[in-house]
Amino acid sequence: MLSLPEVRSAALALLFFVAAVPADLLGAPWPLVAVLYAACYVTGGWEPAWSGLQALREKTLDVDLLMIVAALGAAAVGQHLDGALLIVIFASSGALEAVMTARTRASITGLLDLAPETAHRFVDGREEQVRAADLAVGDEVVVRPGEKIPADGTVRDGATEVDASTLTGEPLPVRRGPGDQVFAGTLNGTGTVRVRVDRDPADTVVAGIAAQVERAAETKSGRQLFVERVEQRYSVVVVVAALALLVVPLLFGADFRETLLRAMTFMIVASPCAVVLATMPPLLAAVAVAGRRGVLLKDAGVVEALAEVDAVALDKTGTVTRGRPEVRAVEPLDGRPADALLALAAAVEEGSEHVLGRAVVAEARCRGLRLPEVRDFEALPGEGVRAVLSSASGPDPEDHGRAGATVAVGRTGPDLGPRGSGIVAEAEREGHTAVVVQEDGRPVGLLVLADEVRPGAAEAVAAVGAAVAPPVLLTGDAEGPARRVGDRIGIGEVRAGLLPADKAGAVEELERGGRRVVAAGDGLNDAPLLATAHVGLAVGEGAGTLSVEAADGVLLRDPLGALAPLAGLARRARRIARANLAFAAVVIAGLVTWDLAGTLPLALGVAGHELSTVLVCLNGLRLLVRPGWPADGSERGERRERHAPEQPGDLVGSRA
Repeated sequence: MLSLPEVRSAALALLFFVAAVPADLLGAPWPLVAVLYAACYVTGGWEPAWSGLQALREKTLDVDLLMIVAALGAAAVGQHLDGALLIVIFASSGALEAVMTARTRASITGLLDLAPETAHRFVDGREEQVRAADLAVGDEVVVRPGEKIPADGTVRDGATEVDASTLTGEPLPVRRGPGDQVFAGTLNGTGTVRVRVDRDPADTVVAGIAAQVERAAETKSGRQLFVERVEQRYSVVVVVAALALLVVPLLFGADFRETLLRAMTFMIVASPCAVVLATMPPLLAAVAVAGRRGVLLKDAGVVEALAEVDAVALDKTGTVTRGRPEVRAVEPLDGRPADALLALAAAVEEGSEHVLGRAVVAEARCRGLRLPEVRDFEALPGEGVRAVLSSASGPDPEDHGRAGATVAVGRTGPDLGPRGSGIVAEAEREGHTAVVVQEDGRPVGLLVLADEVRPGAAEAVAAVGAAVAPPVLLTGDAEGPARRVGDRIGIGEVRAGLLPADKAGAVEELERGGRRVVAAGDGLNDAPLLATAHVGLAVGEGAGTLSVEAADGVLLRDPLGALAPLAGLARRARRIARANLAFAAVVIAGLVTWDLAGTLPLALGVAGHELSTVLVCLNGLRLLVRPGWPADGSERGERRERHAPEQPGDLVGSRA
C-alpha cells in the first residue's frame, strides 16, 4: 500500500497531526507546533492541491481545491487544528479510494491472457521469428501444437484441431486442414500447420472486435458518480458565496476580522466533505465485499451502475456452462463394462494434450479406475490418438483388451452399426461430441462428451430473475443445443447463432428500449457485449485480455450465483449513499443557516462539519459488517454430484 502516493501522503499527514495536537494542547513552544501543523498541511494537502490546480487550469473547480482553501482559511484565522483535521480526513478518504482501486486492478491484471506477439514466418525454406504485427498478406507462418495462430489465414499444409472458443464461444475444438480458414488468437491443437496470411494484422477479426470494443467503451466513459456530477457546480457556488460574504460586508464598513471569520466559517461548514464521503465509503465497501465473494469490480462507479440495472444478458459457453467438455456417457458396443471401456480410452489419451483427451483422463481418474499400460503413443492430427496396449490391468484384464492390440480413439471410425450410428446421431442432435474407441480397427465403444451446465445454474437464474429481471441467453452456438440449455435452466428468451457484433447489437436493442443491461461473458467473442452493456462482467475462468479490459469487473467464482447478491449489494450501497447524502445536506443546511442568520463559532462549525463527515463515513462502512450477501454464496457450484451409471445401452445411462 505504501507504494501508492495517496497512502504515503495520508500516513505522513496523520503522523504529523498526531504529533501536533498534543504539542498544541500541552503548550509546547509555538515554533515546534507551527512546524508540525505545517508538515501536516503540506504532506496531506500537496496531492489534492496539485490536482485542484490542474483542474483549475482547465477552467474547472473541484472539491480538492475547495478543501485546501477551506483548510488554509481556517489556519489564517488561527484555527490550525481545525484546518489540519480537514486535511487528514480528506487525505484519508483519497487513500482509501486509491487502495481499493489499486487492489482491484491488480487482481484483474493477474487474469490477463496475453495474445501472441511473435510468429514463425516461413521464408526461402527456413523459419524466422518476427513480430506478428509485421506479417503481410501472402506470408506463410508455421504454427506448432499449443501455439496461438498469429494471423487470419488459410491452412496450406497439415491438419490439426483449433480451439476457437475465445472467438466463437464454441467449447469443442474444430478440425482444420488444407483449405480451411483459421483466425488470429485461436489456439492450435495437436498438429503442426502452415498457414497463408490472408489479412493484414490490423484488419483481422480480432482487431475488428478490439475496435468495436473501443467504440463501445467510449459510450461508457462518461459514467460518473452522482457527487462528481454535482461537485463542479456546488464548488463554484460555495466559493462565490464565500467571496460575497467577505466582500459585500466590507463595502459597508464591517469589521475585517469578524467578516473574514464568518466567511471562512461558511467556507468550512458548506464544504462538501460529508457529501463526498456520503457516497464513496458505501460504494468502496461494496467493492470490498464483492471482492471477498469472488467478484472484482474496477471502481466504485460500477457499484452505482449495478444498482441501476434492470435487464440481464448471459453468454452461454463458459458462463452458463463450464466452458470445457466432460464425459457424459460411456457406451460399449461389444458387451464389456463401461468402466473397462473408459479405462482403455483413458490409457491411450493419457499422452494427449487435446481438450477431449484431458476430459476422458479426468473422468477415469475421478472414477478411481486403474489404467492399462500402453506404448508407441502417436497423435494423429485431425483424427485422434493411437497406442499399443502393452498390458492389461484391473479385476478382469480381458475387459481392457488384448495385450499387443492397437487402440485408437478419435472422432472417425469404421461402420458403427445401427446402435452405434443411432448414438452418434442422438449426440449430434443434442450438440454433443461422440468419440469412437477402436481395437485393431474394430469399434468397441463410444464416449459422448458435452459442455455441462454449471451446477446450481437453474437456481441462480431464478434468483436473478427475481432480483433483477429474467435473463436473455446470447450464444454463437446452433439453435438446437442453445435452446436445450435455456430450457434446462429456465431461460425463456434464447438468441443463438450470434456473431460478436450481433451480441452487442442485442444489448443495444435492449438499451434503446430504456433498459440498463448487466451482461456476463468470458471469451474474446464476448468483449463487444461486455463493452456495450451498462455493466459488463467477465467470467474469470476463461476471460482473456480484451474481454477483461472491456468489462467493468470479473466474476472469479460461481458467475451465475453471484449476480443476484451482487445486484442486491449494489442497491443496498446506493440506499446507504442516498441516506448519507440526505443527512449531510441537512447538517450543511443547518450550519450554513446558523452562520448566516446568527454567529456560529468557528470551532463549533468545524466540529459539526467533521462530526457529520465521520458519521456518514462510518454509516457507509457498516456495509462491510452486514453486507447482506450469503457467506456461502461463492461455494455453490463447486461441488459436483456424481450418479451411478445405469444401463450402458442408454445414451445418458453412464452419465458423468
